[in-house]
Amino acid sequence: MRLLAALLCWTLAAQAQDYPAKPIRLIVATAPGGLMDVPARLLADYFDKAYGQRVVVENRGGGGGVMAGDAAAKAAPDGYTLAQIQVGNVAINPFVVKDMPFDPLADLAPVAPLTSSPVVVAVDARLGVGSLSEFIAAAKREPGKLNYGSAGPGTIPHLAGELFCQVAGVRLTPVHYRGAGPALADLLAGQVQAIFVGLGVVRTQSTVRVLAVSQSKRLAAAPDIPTAAEAGLPGFELTTWFGVVAPRGTPERIVTQLNRQIHAMLDDPLVQKRLADGGLEPLKETPAQFGSRMRRDHERFRDIVRAAGLKAE
Repeated sequence: MRLLAALLCWTLAAQAQDYPAKPIRLIVATAPGGLMDVPARLLADYFDKAYGQRVVVENRGGGGGVMAGDAAAKAAPDGYTLAQIQVGNVAINPFVVKDMPFDPLADLAPVAPLTSSPVVVAVDARLGVGSLSEFIAAAKREPGKLNYGSAGPGTIPHLAGELFCQVAGVRLTPVHYRGAGPALADLLAGQVQAIFVGLGVVRTQSTVRVLAVSQSKRLAAAPDIPTAAEAGLPGFELTTWFGVVAPRGTPERIVTQLNRQIHAMLDDPLVQKRLADGGLEPLKETPAQFGSRMRRDHERFRDIVRAAGLKAE
């Protein structure tokens, strides 16, 4: 057994010396077409240029990101399987998903965050509401009749909708999808009336009306959108982050190398512009700092989930 352990350590150390020597798989915890695709594709392009190795982006929607996280947690810890996750995958899923197949804090190694983003409240323009207060009034007139599209149980769009209901004193019915992209498609088709997502998901859609942003200041990329407090709903504040993780046990040398390359990417003016266009802001932290963020948000969102009355599904 000791010989096998020593051989494994030697093999991983040797791999770290010439990393990467083959394509890297990047599992994205959502279906194609959502806001998470923006940093994922930027990362794939940047790593391809920096390393001369292809990055294969693999979208795995479903289960609120559980499938993607589980695949990453069970992959070989050699640096050739990474996952891009969002805050809900580590801070919400454990409290709303029944029989989690892995522990996101114990089984995933933090590499680096990529971006942070507030949520916007967006509605189908055909609903006929022109402001957040009008939307709240419509929801109060017919409790439970209006639906909102969720990217899946345990995702930020899901929890944002529940938090909105709690703060506004209304009842909306969540409809779960395998990512923000499919949820947006049904918003455009009139199957749901609202969605709580990052600005980049909806900003180019002419039939979608953005009513407010869920942070204390307006977005620099869209200064005409009021904050929730300005629109008459103080207390509705929620931001999310996207970040890169690896299987637990991935060599520290590889994690450090990846973290440095991600920071270099986030310093690129063209990358910063692409992120800003999607309502995203670069977020730079060391692996240790990112790990602390994951644990801190795990505690914070546990309390929000309980307050919202969400149950394991």
